[in-house]
Amino acid sequence: MTFEALQEALNARAAAGLTRRRRVVEQAEGPRLVVDGKELLAFCTNDYLGLAQHPEVTLAFADAVRSFGAGAGSAHLIAGHHRAHHQLEEKLAAFTGRERALLFSTGYMANLGIGAAFAGRGTWVLQDRLNHASLLDAAGPARLKRYAHADVGAARALLEGADTRPALVMTDGVFSMDGDIAPVKALADLCKEFDVPLVVDDAHGLGVLGATGAGTLDHAGLDQNDVPILMGTLGKAFGVFGAFAAGSETVIETLIQHARTYIYSTAMPPALAVATLASISVMQAEPWRRERVRVLAARFAEGARARGLPVMDSSTPIQPLLVGSTEGALAASAALEARGFLVTPIRPPTVPDGTARLRVTLSAAHEEAQVDALLDALAEVLP
Repeated sequence: MTFEALQEALNARAAAGLTRRRRVVEQAEGPRLVVDGKELLAFCTNDYLGLAQHPEVTLAFADAVRSFGAGAGSAHLIAGHHRAHHQLEEKLAAFTGRERALLFSTGYMANLGIGAAFAGRGTWVLQDRLNHASLLDAAGPARLKRYAHADVGAARALLEGADTRPALVMTDGVFSMDGDIAPVKALADLCKEFDVPLVVDDAHGLGVLGATGAGTLDHAGLDQNDVPILMGTLGKAFGVFGAFAAGSETVIETLIQHARTYIYSTAMPPALAVATLASISVMQAEPWRRERVRVLAARFAEGARARGLPVMDSSTPIQPLLVGSTEGALAASAALEARGFLVTPIRPPTVPDGTARLRVTLSAAHEEAQVDALLDALAEVLP
């Protein structure tokens, strides 16, 4: 494809209102951000527990930088696997009730690594139609089949009609654009019946769901025997950066030997591992954060319904408002920004055509009055 053709494609994308643009965050104080010189109250980040700026987490990070430097220096398998990484892996394994955990630089890389290690050319992978892009890409050269969203019956039909077993069944725990929770118990039972490993990407459930904050699987009462492979991120409820996979000794050793995104990537800075250890300690010592974000999410959902707003059915901190058209979502977001709120529009191809939305996310750092003010503003800008 020529550069002229690429520019034409970019122009067409812009004309359709689908151009992705970056904003420059100049300052952050809790949910208050200075963005492109304007102070806004953000309802679109994934800092669900308000830990990204917690003093214990930031102090641990700063002290660790002075002790260990800014970077790890090399990949884990060369000389980049520091004691802090090892301690964090042990902590994450215990936190999620698994034998072992393995750190990756990002959730995207973790999912690609899992796919590469357990599926390949000549195999196939079964996934929920609304899975995150990183899960879809994780199928790699394997054949990808998708079942209707959260439809375990449709998944069963694909398994029963197949000539071979899939290498993996993969699902989000909490769906990032809809906020609903996957039917993980029914999927786990189905996978046991067909003897297929189930992978759950719990990026948006960890820290938020479950009696201890251990996520969607804790919430559903499932363990390592039910869901052999768990992926989690550290940049959302944990408030830091990075990701991990967790599972049995065999699962983790397989990833170490075959996950190219692990083998050939520089390890995360050890200071980030130290900060994450501090974040987990705060999370466990302050369970009120998890309860607070649950209460705020319920307050928002109830208030949205009372005002006749098109809120989708979600019990998590992700509370999407279905607008429909891309133009409508862009206009509503701009109108909210003029009122001092940052709520970014989500458009195709991230979501299906005709389902553009405002993706509101709640944090334990928000106040009730701020949630109510956003609801009043939404009632003004949405038809």
